Amino acid sequence: MIPETEKEDPLIHDPVMVEEVIGYLRPEEKRSGVFCDATTSTGGHAEEIVSRLSSDSVYIGLDLDESALRLAKERLSGYPARVELYRANYSRLDEVLETVGVAGADGVLFDLGFSTFQIEDPERGFSFQKKGPLDMRMNPEGDLKAEEIVNNYSFKELKQLLLRYGEEGWADGIAKEIVKQRKQKRIKTTRDLVRVIESALPEGEKRRRNIHPATKTFQALRIAVNDELNNLKQGLETAFGCLKKGGVMVVISYHSLEDRETKRFLKYKARDCICPPDLPVCRCDKEAEVELLTGGAVRPDESEIGENPRSRSARLRAGKKITDGGARRHE
Repeated sequence: MIPETEKEDPLIHDPVMVEEVIGYLRPEEKRSGVFCDATTSTGGHAEEIVSRLSSDSVYIGLDLDESALRLAKERLSGYPARVELYRANYSRLDEVLETVGVAGADGVLFDLGFSTFQIEDPERGFSFQKKGPLDMRMNPEGDLKAEEIVNNYSFKELKQLLLRYGEEGWADGIAKEIVKQRKQKRIKTTRDLVRVIESALPEGEKRRRNIHPATKTFQALRIAVNDELNNLKQGLETAFGCLKKGGVMVVISYHSLEDRETKRFLKYKARDCICPPDLPVCRCDKEAEVELLTGGAVRPDESEIGENPRSRSARLRAGKKITDGGARRHE
């Protein structure tokens, strides 16, 4: 339910898999409930959910980007639900709920990765298609920039980073070329880095790839700058603890590392025993805490991909909390 004027605004991106998100969270069935958006951005999914809530409901949105939150505030201002927006990492969701004064959440949404709002701003340094500083901080006040990693990390550190976070098969060659080029001149811009990466890859490899040669390197740097995987691991656990019994968690990821961590987390929560298979009697006393709502990763259909190419890599997983433990209780 995005007005046409907003669809034409390049800073307002179309939310991904909206029907699926609404289908799992079911805000219309809990119109007076509490819903949390761990990655609000400019409020695309938030508007779809808030528009279905009543005046005695609460919608809590978190994001590290203050500029995005300002846009989200304007976007959500005309609805009856109580909307609370906070500049905070989603690993601190429990603290935010305590500040707001709610007992727990009926639903939590994670829409991971970076938004159109961020990638369209060349000064943020997320895009290899736009010239800008090598920044990549989701929180503009963060200490670590991509430029510092590129110019200061050792060859070994760069190679490990590209392998681990970018799953880059040419990590060795790219890391060597970065070290070689920065000795001659500091690598300061996205264009500088793209040229280095392209010079490191053989022509045959560049033709073979169906993605831009810099895609995996930029992904790896962004993950490292923002400590995304550690934050996700902590954020999933924290958000689960904030859910009420019957509450639903929905996670949309855009690369295999995020999806793998989400899958691992939900599958572990869904197991009722973690004892070694050769142990005759269960000794772990673990109980299943989650009912998996998605058998595997849900993907966008072809029509959505055609209308919104950004959704192509999206993978959605969802689970319902089936235990009482964990949800925070506040007066």
